[in-house]
Amino acid sequence: MFAVKWILLAVLVASAVYVHFRGRVRHRVFRQITDHSTFMAPINVVMYACSRVPNTPYLPVDTLPELATLRAHWREIREEALKLAEAQRIKASDQYNDAGFNSFFRTGWKRFYLKWYDVDAHPSAQQYCPRTVELLRGIPSIKAAMFTELPPGSRLTRHRDPYAGSLRFHLGLITPNDDRCYIDVDGQRYSWRDGEGVVFDETYIHYAANESAQNRIILFCDVERPLKYRWAAAFNRFVARHLVAAGAAPNDERDRTGGINKAFKYFYAVRLKGKALKAKNRTAYYALKWLLLGGLLALIFLA
Repeated sequence: MFAVKWILLAVLVASAVYVHFRGRVRHRVFRQITDHSTFMAPINVVMYACSRVPNTPYLPVDTLPELATLRAHWREIREEALKLAEAQRIKASDQYNDAGFNSFFRTGWKRFYLKWYDVDAHPSAQQYCPRTVELLRGIPSIKAAMFTELPPGSRLTRHRDPYAGSLRFHLGLITPNDDRCYIDVDGQRYSWRDGEGVVFDETYIHYAANESAQNRIILFCDVERPLKYRWAAAFNRFVARHLVAAGAAPNDERDRTGGINKAFKYFYAVRLKGKALKAKNRTAYYALKWLLLGGLLALIFLA
């Protein structure tokens, strides 16, 4: 058992090192050590190794031909997004119940969920966006979808998404059509345009900014990564169904909240205490942080 623990630790470290050096843009080493992509690295390396599409920051949109339906009906989708925006239903969470995107709300990003990993969690989407929901249901490879808004002056900070089992698709709906409104993936910029789509690997470091004077609303989708082997595809769906699906977050009180987000409010209460300590004494904060991390690893591998 002792040997197995060290083998597992070696696999984790080797996978994390691969993830860290993948691509041209990297986090600082200490940021990478505690980043969620480090703990998901062994699973993600399997996804990269079995990927049926190139492991590049951007991919041609026709790599995922099933998305042509969304591009063909983008004006209908745009109409529902516009109505949502006018009713101010594309918004940040007003509670601590969206762990995956909580940090983005502070910099102006907003969302309205349409689908989340095959879980029928959002009656609100069916009510307000029936045509978009219908189109999404016709494309089984789309596991999650939402309308996202990036108002003038807002931004997303540099980050990796945690799980490599999907690829990200953005469809421009209401955009500035301006190069000052862009996403940067591994050092390469793309500027959204109305009716145009882009596919990228969200596990490369990326960030976004709207430096224009106009709003930006897109359709944002997670599409199942095409894999070479049936066992890999089955494993991917297992992780999505039993782990990622627990990240469901509500648009309103009728929608379901997944287990991860039910627990998040308690975790965030602890996080707020940590932030207060960091503001008061950065040395004590980092000493405690690394002491806790080291103690956890010692408990797992030396007990």
